[in-house]
Amino acid sequence: MDRTTIFHDAFPELVELNVGGQVYVTRRSTLVSVPDSLLGRMFGQQSPAELSTDTKGRFFLDRDGFLFRYILDYLRDGNLVLPDYFRERAGLRREAEFFQLRELARRLAPQVSKENSISDEAQGEHDHDDVCGGGSVGSIGSIGSALPTTSTTSTIALTEPRSPSLKCGYITIGYRGSYTIGRDIQTDAKFRRVARITVCGKTSLAKEVFGDTLNESRDPDRPPERYTSRYYLKYNFLEQAFDRLAEMGFRMVACSSTGTCAYTSNDPNEDKIWTSYTEYVFCRE
Repeated sequence: MDRTTIFHDAFPELVELNVGGQVYVTRRSTLVSVPDSLLGRMFGQQSPAELSTDTKGRFFLDRDGFLFRYILDYLRDGNLVLPDYFRERAGLRREAEFFQLRELARRLAPQVSKENSISDEAQGEHDHDDVCGGGSVGSIGSIGSALPTTSTTSTIALTEPRSPSLKCGYITIGYRGSYTIGRDIQTDAKFRRVARITVCGKTSLAKEVFGDTLNESRDPDRPPERYTSRYYLKYNFLEQAFDRLAEMGFRMVACSSTGTCAYTSNDPNEDKIWTSYTEYVFCRE
């Protein structure tokens, strides 16, 4: 029995990975499907003892945990369809180069269209208006008529098939804040910073929008098509979340807020502490 066979037997068939804080479970055969790649050599020619692990024994890779899902998709069958309105193409190409997936990196490289010399990434900026079936007629007509219909099919999807329209959905942003109002006038108010900005919605949609700024520690193993209300953001300002949602094609459709008041002591003349909870609902049609 040679050295490679010994190492193959040492790995379990189901391998748990911690990639930048994101947990993945996949088959070892998937990881070694491209033998000359970095993952192929790690899990095909090395022993488990030679690889780094986290505190729970998962194999640890200090890379972008959000983009690694697309690396796994490619390793499964050699095909990859990126989400509509995908803005991390350059980052994904960097990850492909790191993992030495040469064919994937080649496909992700910017390409020039023969019809109008517009690169894939530049063309991708127009895909939202050209293919979304739920948008306004005016915006679709003005942009769709200016672009060749043949170029949109090769913009985001690396291989067929591709989604005929954008992934529509809702994301709710919530935050709980508090402030203290003095005995006399409101100018004595002492505001406290937002402690946590929460995200509610479909798991896959939240990851697509917020990427590595999303903290999943309270709900780490939620499947992509399930919904969650336990994610929160690594932002300190609500405007950071709003800017990100606007960049990804979302608009605010509703908001609501509730508040409660309490005294710091039993003395009604003492300062009042107000606590509020506010939710903002965003939609991409």
